[in-house]
Amino acid sequence: MKRGKKYIESAKLIDRTKLYDPAEALELVRQTAKAKFDETVEAHIKLGVDSRHADQQVRGAVVLPHGTGKTVKVLVFAKGDKAREAEEGGADFVGAEELVTKIQKENWFDFDVVVATPDMMGVVGRLGKILGPKGLMPNPKAGTVTMDVAKAVAEIKAGKIEYRLDKTNIIHCPIGKVSFDPDKLLDNFRTLLGAIIKAKPAAAKGQYLRSVVVSSTMGPGIKVNPMKVTE
Repeated sequence: MKRGKKYIESAKLIDRTKLYDPAEALELVRQTAKAKFDETVEAHIKLGVDSRHADQQVRGAVVLPHGTGKTVKVLVFAKGDKAREAEEGGADFVGAEELVTKIQKENWFDFDVVVATPDMMGVVGRLGKILGPKGLMPNPKAGTVTMDVAKAVAEIKAGKIEYRLDKTNIIHCPIGKVSFDPDKLLDNFRTLLGAIIKAKPAAAKGQYLRSVVVSSTMGPGIKVNPMKVTE
């Protein structure tokens, strides 16, 4: 893969053979972010599980104490009083069948997270093949299928993120922006890793945290010592 000049310069600052302490790794992420925009800081965690087995799935949600630095647009599928609660709670879009049609016919995706009340899931289910591949389908484990829509919207706006395994048993999550104070990045990182460790399936055998890597959007990956992620 051909790398740009900035990436190559940044990579020189990193010892590829070293497992860094979390604080040191995150400081390096900030140093190696050379893009002209405020890059997102990402965590990539490879787990010692097999996502093909239902009893080894790792999925959930956690509120990052300092948010992600991103303004999140929330779409809520609800009716009646719950629709009003969602609107008052700060949801960007609220509706029912008409929004399903809008997504289906207009290919409309001007939102980042979808929340639904349980009674609306029959309607939202029609969008399974569209929302599913984009990771936007509401899910009870992520707290996005709920009757307390106002609370769900508030938490998402405050920095709640969903974590889930991909097909290669890796979780990819944003933990803030390069412009964040180092202590806030570290706090967000520890909160995410703590949630993932707590979600360890009983069926998981051997080493659970196989590798932990942090990086900025355009920067090189920096390996973190899995034994020190919550220290």
